[in-house]
Amino acid sequence: MPGVIAVRSVLLFGGSFDPIHHGHLIIGRRAAEHLGVERVVLIPSASPPHKQSLNLSPAADRLAMCRLAVGDDPQFEVSDWEVGQPGPNYTLLSVQHFRQTCGDATALHWLIGMDSLAELGTWYHAAELVDACTIVTAARPGFEPPSAAFLGRWFSPAQIEKLHRHVLDGPRIDISARDIRARVRAGRSIRHLVPETVRQYVLDHGLYRGE
Repeated sequence: MPGVIAVRSVLLFGGSFDPIHHGHLIIGRRAAEHLGVERVVLIPSASPPHKQSLNLSPAADRLAMCRLAVGDDPQFEVSDWEVGQPGPNYTLLSVQHFRQTCGDATALHWLIGMDSLAELGTWYHAAELVDACTIVTAARPGFEPPSAAFLGRWFSPAQIEKLHRHVLDGPRIDISARDIRARVRAGRSIRHLVPETVRQYVLDHGLYRGE
């Protein structure tokens, strides 16, 4: 990924993206602007450890939709690294991969939602992850930042301060991939919820109709 290597700061945005929607893109750009980050890298996962019970769409489809969603936007790019890895995708391993790819001079940020911050302590080598990059948390409707006492079960005071310092206030966009899939299954429109290229891909490939 030569584009990532050439920049000073990167926002890594992992997820199932099933499908990617306008909420993902708006929050990614908002976080990048807030942090002064030069590049946002979308990283579709093949097998998220916390979503093992979900029947995800094929990784190739989710990867294709991400690429269609960002188009030729120079601030965004899409990585296929996780979908090519065997087993569950642990965030720390992805961060370590991008550290090797980008070099030590590049500041790495990882974007999560507020719901994920509450369960971050249960992630693979969570304390090491917090030290390996800057976790940036985007606000979500219905969720508030977990308290220092709660996070203290897994993280040091310095790590908790770092996590709280990088919580973004907004925008709180109430669009969910689950709702989009349900709308497709019910025969309802998803226009304006996803980029038009993604909407057309969902229709052309018959995604979510048989869930």
